Amino acid sequence: MTTDNENLFDKEKSIDPKRKVERKDGEPTSAFKGASLAALLIGVSAYLLGLYNAVMELNEKGYYFAILIFGLYSSVSLQKAVRDKEEGIPVTNIYYGISWFALIIAILLMAIGLYNAGSIVLSEKGFYGMAFVLSIFAAITVQKNVRDTQKAREID
Repeated sequence: MTTDNENLFDKEKSIDPKRKVERKDGEPTSAFKGASLAALLIGVSAYLLGLYNAVMELNEKGYYFAILIFGLYSSVSLQKAVRDKEEGIPVTNIYYGISWFALIIAILLMAIGLYNAGSIVLSEKGFYGMAFVLSIFAAITVQKNVRDTQKAREID
């Protein structure tokens, strides 16, 4: 026979308002996921805001916008190809090579475009370069987080 005090203690143990949601093995933390997504949003937003406010021809703005999209896509594609290869998922050499080539071309096009842009001051060139690099790095990190989370949840 249990006393009322024992029942009270059992109820307190079962109702824990500060219960932590357990992460799966290999899943990134919520803080890392949030920081990665924030870096991507900040990088892309800053880049696009800079383009919107830039005093340049519309075709120049289109060039820099296309390079950003090309760089983001190629970096995510390369991350997927590298990860697939590492996990033993078949990746053709042509796709793997094209992924590397596309990212290198995107970075080179950005560098060449900024180097040859006479209408952009040096500080603005640095801004575009840094926002571009931040966006590419963050896109890779967000893709990695998505993949790690999916893999961790499939294991359970």
